[in-house]
Amino acid sequence: MKNVLTFQKLKDTGEKIAMLTAYDYSTAQVLDSSDIDGILVGDSLAMVALGYENTYNITIDEILIFVQAVSRGAKNSFIIGDMPFMSYNLSIEQGLENASKMIKAGANAIKLEGCNAHIIALTRRCVESGIPVLSHLGFTPQLMNTLGGHKIQGKTADNTEKILACAKELEKAGAFALVLELMPAASAEYITRNISIPTIGIGAGAGCNGQIVVTDDILGKFTDFTPKFIKKFANVHDIVYEGVNSYIKEVKEGLFPSEKEAFSLTEEEREKLNAVK
Repeated sequence: MKNVLTFQKLKDTGEKIAMLTAYDYSTAQVLDSSDIDGILVGDSLAMVALGYENTYNITIDEILIFVQAVSRGAKNSFIIGDMPFMSYNLSIEQGLENASKMIKAGANAIKLEGCNAHIIALTRRCVESGIPVLSHLGFTPQLMNTLGGHKIQGKTADNTEKILACAKELEKAGAFALVLELMPAASAEYITRNISIPTIGIGAGAGCNGQIVVTDDILGKFTDFTPKFIKKFANVHDIVYEGVNSYIKEVKEGLFPSEKEAFSLTEEEREKLNAVK
């Protein structure tokens, strides 16, 4: 089974890290049967699985249900639970309590967004308590309102240096890896070269040590919007749509269920039924 040491080994050997999201049992099973390096139960499920407008509305209690489902389906994978908005910001005690709930629900690590004195201290306390932390810098969706929307980060040398300084502080605090989101490729590569822990990019170019994207995006299942940095490797939406319409057509025409999908009586029992008046 892969663990935090796997991520560092992959960076040290130059092998890319491949991660995806999962929110349900059956998707987790598929990913678990692949050679995926890590599964994130991301707060993006707020939109993808629950239909919320953004990630602000999902609660710790809601996300724990999905962590439990994924952990049941992915027995051999490294699972990271995304700490939702305001589930760790009030105090170190609150953060530790909710982080421990993630681990008890089946996660092997948690993800924390941002970099301030509180987040750095919480990262340190989590690691000291046996809870691995994946940090998240660049564009941080939980801070979208203060960032002014979906804004690319690290667009200047000064801003990139500030992100790097935060990355180094989080590394010192014990984070085992760092997500870099929505950054120019050169900026993310610069940060990657100047910290020791692995970087996982999402919309941050190929210079990171690995990549993570939302599974429903790359499979074409979620269609409300498609980020610029997404490549579709399949079109599940159209496959499901075609299958559903084929089902409806056969039901309407009396073709489904056929004898092949039906259960039968013995000839003796059938005769008894036919004899009933």
